[in-house]
Amino acid sequence: MKVKQAMHEGCTWCSPDTPLSEVAKILRDEDIGAVPIGENDRLIGMVTDRDIACRGVSQGGDLTSMTARDVMTEGIEWCWEDDDMNTAVQKMEQHQLRRMPVMNSEKRMVGILSLGDISHAVALKQSGEFASAVSAHHHH
Repeated sequence: MKVKQAMHEGCTWCSPDTPLSEVAKILRDEDIGAVPIGENDRLIGMVTDRDIACRGVSQGGDLTSMTARDVMTEGIEWCWEDDDMNTAVQKMEQHQLRRMPVMNSEKRMVGILSLGDISHAVALKQSGEFASAVSAHHHH
């Protein structure tokens, strides 16, 4: 099973100078826990809801004047859309990641793989409904 069969396609990402308030709004509106940060078409980091809560607030800074760059985690782990799921899962466990961006062969980000997606995909695969569920999954 390949990563691209389980990932969320088409992911929202921000530039490093995006105001933190804007990043937080994306997290909330899209009901996601992390937004990748990209610059010049390259992925440079990730901002999670925890980054905003922990770093943003603990720095005592004025959140309204902070940007994604101020709180993002740099040096991001990612995987290829054609990676085997097992490889991706091992990488996530190794780095204790809950979400990992997915790249295609042109190194463009095409989606995000989250632990929720993985358990969902694995459960479906075991129940034999995987193929039909995947086609249904991308219509919402």
